[in-house]
Amino acid sequence: MSDQTAMLQEGAPAPDFNLPVNGGNTITLSTMKGQPVIVYFYPKDNTPGCTTEALDFSQLADDFAALGAGIIGISPDSVKKHENFVAKHDLKVTLAADTEKEVCEAYGVWVEKKMYGKTYMGVERSTFLIDADGKLARIWPKVKVKGHAAEVLEATKALKA
Repeated sequence: MSDQTAMLQEGAPAPDFNLPVNGGNTITLSTMKGQPVIVYFYPKDNTPGCTTEALDFSQLADDFAALGAGIIGISPDSVKKHENFVAKHDLKVTLAADTEKEVCEAYGVWVEKKMYGKTYMGVERSTFLIDADGKLARIWPKVKVKGHAAEVLEATKALKA
C-alpha cells in the first residue's frame, strides 16, 4: 500500500480532479457536490476483470441514477481507448482518462505490482464512494470484481438512508 492510500481516510475530503472523459468533455469532481459519486479505478480497458467491472456498474447504472449518484471509472488509458471500450460493450458509465496518472497517485492507487516475478507500476483496482459533501464515505482497496458493483450500490443506498 502506498503512503498516499494510508493518508486517504473515510471522512476526509476526496481529492478533486478534472479529467477528459469519453464523449469529448471533461469532468470535475468538485462540480458534482450535492450528489454521491462513485469513483472506481481500474487498470486497463478491454481486459477481462475491467470489462466485467464496467459491465456490472453499467447494469446497475439506472439504480445508481435513481439515487442521484454519478459513476466515474478512471484508468490511465486514453479517451480514444475509453470511447472504443464504451462502444464495444455499450457501457453506461463515464470513463475518465488519467494518462498522466496524477489522479491515480492522489488517490494512492498507482502502486508497485508484481506478476510472474516482474515488478512494475500499475493501478490497484479500488473504489471510492464520495458523499454529497465531497467526503470519502467508503473506500474499497484491492477490489475483487465479482459482486462489487452491487456492494457499492448498497453502500450508496445506505448514504441516502
